[in-house]
Amino acid sequence: MTAPRIIVHPDAALLAKATAARIVTRLVDAQAARGTASIVLTGGGVGIAVLRELAQAPARDAIDWRRLDIWWGDERFLPAGDPERNETQAREALLDHVAVAPERVHPMPASDGPDGDVPEPGAERYAQDLARSARPEDHAGVPSFDICLLGIGPDTHVASLFPGQPALYEEERTVVAVHGAPKPPPTRVSLTLPAIRASHEVWVLAGGEGKADAVRMALGDGGAVQVPACGARGRNRTLFLLDRAAAAKLPEGLEVPGAL
Repeated sequence: MTAPRIIVHPDAALLAKATAARIVTRLVDAQAARGTASIVLTGGGVGIAVLRELAQAPARDAIDWRRLDIWWGDERFLPAGDPERNETQAREALLDHVAVAPERVHPMPASDGPDGDVPEPGAERYAQDLARSARPEDHAGVPSFDICLLGIGPDTHVASLFPGQPALYEEERTVVAVHGAPKPPPTRVSLTLPAIRASHEVWVLAGGEGKADAVRMALGDGGAVQVPACGARGRNRTLFLLDRAAAAKLPEGLEVPGAL
């Protein structure tokens, strides 16, 4: 795992704009090298703001959207199209506005989908989809995502991996059903830390003073079971992309002023 690099932007609006520009650069570079690229999307206020900015970015069509595989880090186990689903929000913010290939968009299961009204079969199917998409050189039975976007909760959760939950002990499975999440809705589907850590790059996004304590803990030396964000690291690069308020409780000298 890589040590995090911390980049701080003046406010949430600039954080979203700069992150969108960074995504364009990274995905264009990946497609130039391999022909295809992959990204894991996240929800939350900052995550969806980034997608809106990406939809409006002047250089957005430098990405070949037809050659981009789109995955999710977690999902609320709700009916398809529910406004609380990360997928629904991502489609409204970005995916409905770019020429994605439908077969390369991989939403997590819905409670009214073909896998039934419990999340375990859908989680297993999603893991199988990831495994089929992995190449021999990839890690952990999942694609080595070019970018894995993650938000961070005030309790330091990432994806739907909440402090102290059994999923944080998972070493084999790449996707799990989550029951009893402390943040509603209680039933979810999530990538595990091994799947997240297979990513080339993990980008943790945080904005606002309500995330400052979580960011401080995530960049400390705590264990991933109690501080899940401590386990969110990429193989080649880990970025904490923050606004000034979210970085307010970090020791001086850790952060780099916002830049690509």
